[in-house]
Amino acid sequence: MRALMAILRGLTPEAAPAVGEALVAAGILRLEVPLNSPRPLESIALLAEQLAGRAEVGAGTVLTPAEVGEVAAAGGRFVVSPNSDARVIEATRALGLASYPGAFTASECFLAAAAGASALKLFPAFLLGPAGVAALKAVLPPALALYAVGGIDAPDLAAYRRAGCLGFGLGSSLYKPGRPAEAVGLAARHLVEAYDELD
Repeated sequence: MRALMAILRGLTPEAAPAVGEALVAAGILRLEVPLNSPRPLESIALLAEQLAGRAEVGAGTVLTPAEVGEVAAAGGRFVVSPNSDARVIEATRALGLASYPGAFTASECFLAAAAGASALKLFPAFLLGPAGVAALKAVLPPALALYAVGGIDAPDLAAYRRAGCLGFGLGSSLYKPGRPAEAVGLAARHLVEAYDELD
């Protein structure tokens, strides 16, 4: 599976089915619905059922262990946070879900790794830049996967990959509230093509 995650902030349950199909058709198979979207658990449940066996659906902007439980109950398979909270990471792993906590400093990265993070979401990546990512990569455990998230678009992928990022979280470059599913699909195909050209 490509290490690409669609961040669908603002997605509504009404738009979810068509947007989900467009992303999967384009080759993006991890779909994140942030919890500060309208009725996010409803969208997660709809997408998880519709895309079962074809894509992974999870939640973003998860801030508490209670929210982790709600995501799992809705059928989510992973949890993404903007921060590194050991309680959230541990609750996520205890329920058998993948954990992608946000981290920016070396201290946050090591805290998240020690708590059991599946991979790290380097956020906001555009502030770190490829040079900042490379500096973190040099001191982190080699097997710990890094995702660049925040301000990332197709032309940025190669530089962040060279710096040590395995994957990417794609937000406004891919989806904005009200964007038609066809336009989301076109943007997704462009990003998938750029990803597939990476070494």
